Amino acid sequence: MEKIIMLIGKSKDYYGAMSENCDGIYAAGPDIESVKADTYKAIEGIKRNLPVDRWPEQIKGDYELEWKFDVPSFLEYYSGFMSLAGMEKMTGINQKQLSNYLNHRSVPRKKQTDRIIAGIHQFAHELLSITF
Repeated sequence: MEKIIMLIGKSKDYYGAMSENCDGIYAAGPDIESVKADTYKAIEGIKRNLPVDRWPEQIKGDYELEWKFDVPSFLEYYSGFMSLAGMEKMTGINQKQLSNYLNHRSVPRKKQTDRIIAGIHQFAHELLSITF
């Protein structure tokens, strides 16, 4: 099964996505759900409007989409689920700095991005081990 990696970013007015590893797949919308739906529409549009020999190899068989966020887009999208205070506890990065990333006042260095990812993965691992 092929994996198509979609990079999601937010501009001032909308979210956009483009494939990191499959030419010709672009999507946009007012929110993440719209971008995801538009991505599937883009793939179907390629299949509907182009001959098979012009399709990207990744969509000729079974494929799955992987969503990759930039830090500001991730923080904005998931702020409805996790507060900056909670993100601070997960990552060890203070709320003010996270707010700067969220509001595009600064760009996280690779080390900070890695801390955010590690904190989120650790939290997700803890959630997966919970039973009732």
